[in-house]
Amino acid sequence: MRFVVSGEWTRNHLLKAIVLCFLGYTLLLWLSNFGMYFAKMTLAPSSVVEYYLGSEERFLQARTMQGMLEVLHFHSFAMGILLLTLTHLMLFVPISMRVKAWGICTAFLAGIGDELSGWAVRFVHPGFAWTKVGFF
Repeated sequence: MRFVVSGEWTRNHLLKAIVLCFLGYTLLLWLSNFGMYFAKMTLAPSSVVEYYLGSEERFLQARTMQGMLEVLHFHSFAMGILLLTLTHLMLFVPISMRVKAWGICTAFLAGIGDELSGWAVRFVHPGFAWTKVGFF
């Protein structure tokens, strides 16, 4: 990161290539996440609840604790590394420290909220994630 601070960023083509490749991988991650999500459910709360709790009409079994733990295990590491990298880069953006702190906290809270929302739907209450945020 000294390249960004010292101004060498504009002259270091390898550093630019590395950051662009990382952003390409991040875009691929987001696109594949989008595809996998909509292959299983829609944005309707009922389809999310059906995915986690199962459906006899569609022959869907409820998500098991073991299955959800396996997903959480991988996602917590992968999302942690992604958020670490992105928020670390945010430190070098020329904006106020207050905005940086807000952005970093928001990113990590949104990430953990995303990882735990399925657990809330499955094991706490089907409407938990939707009513607490105020969507429905």
